[in-house]
Amino acid sequence: MHIERLELTNYRNYKSLTLNFSPTINVLIGENAQGKTNIMESLYVLSMAKSHRTSNDKELIHWTEEYGKIKGDVFKKYGRLPLELTLSKKGKKARVNHLEQSRLSDYIGQMNVVMFAPEDLHLVKGSPQIRRRFLDMEIGQISPVYLHDLLTFQKLLKQRNHILKMHQGKSVLNDVMFDVYTDQYIQAAVSVIRKRFQFMELLQKWAEPIHLGISRGLEKLEIRYNPVSGLRQEDTFEEMVDVLSRKLKDGRSQELARGLTLVGPHRDDLQFFVNDYDVQTYGSQGQQRTTALSLKLAEIELIKQEVGESPVLLLDDVLSELDDYRQSHLLNTIQGEVQTFVTTTSVEGIDHETIKQAAMFHVKQGIVEEGA
Repeated sequence: MHIERLELTNYRNYKSLTLNFSPTINVLIGENAQGKTNIMESLYVLSMAKSHRTSNDKELIHWTEEYGKIKGDVFKKYGRLPLELTLSKKGKKARVNHLEQSRLSDYIGQMNVVMFAPEDLHLVKGSPQIRRRFLDMEIGQISPVYLHDLLTFQKLLKQRNHILKMHQGKSVLNDVMFDVYTDQYIQAAVSVIRKRFQFMELLQKWAEPIHLGISRGLEKLEIRYNPVSGLRQEDTFEEMVDVLSRKLKDGRSQELARGLTLVGPHRDDLQFFVNDYDVQTYGSQGQQRTTALSLKLAEIELIKQEVGESPVLLLDDVLSELDDYRQSHLLNTIQGEVQTFVTTTSVEGIDHETIKQAAMFHVKQGIVEEGA
């Protein structure tokens, strides 16, 4: 798939902008704080209905306006698909092929993207929250069911935490609604965890050979999903429900003391091992970056397998963060296969045929000019 045309209205620093893109490589060149990343972000928001940079949608709207709009013409194997997302203080409205969608979960996944930004290089070394977000965003693109389960889980977690907060410090909690929420919470949590296990199995399948290739056959990558509840992938749904129920029951006094739900997908994590060593703890910066790059390239292959088309790749100021070897490996992999967007302050130093054949867009103070 590829996006041919993008229209922005009142988005960030763009009052009005229309761009037509190459189906192969598009490079946005300019100094920092000129608006390159805003264009990249708008492509991500068009796909995911949320930003990778902020959780506050108001920041996406031009500061003088009441609403912002992103429109895109996406071409998929069955033809042209117009997408439209309107942002306002009242919320979001999404349209697919000019038809308004009643739920955002029905909209997400119409255009698949893989974002690779400098912060993704911290996927291995950074906080568990970064890795959970990675899981949720990527699974959500290929599984509307997962999005529904995740939203249900988050709603129940909030309701459960609210009651725990109200009873914080008490030794006993007798609340019928809390028991109802807990039963529903367990069902939703197990659904989320099972889908994460399935996704990690697919990601491992693609990431392991990619990592082996980047490391010149020297490193074997293993990815593990670690639920704090101790659930195992081989457990049945019913077995997982039983284990999680017991964990929550045994930990009730701790939850009351802290006023928080302490066991569930919101506290789970990923671990990465290279040749059986924990990369987060013992890996070099080069190994951590190779692991992050392997994950992103594996995402492309996984989405391609699941939806039948390559996603759009967004490389936001990341090429300069990679050494020549990893940079070349990345560009060789995507060459001619994946529509790619690159932001950079300069193409000097990027000596690769892919970049030489790219459509160039020069960005300066919110003005975009196309040309070499």
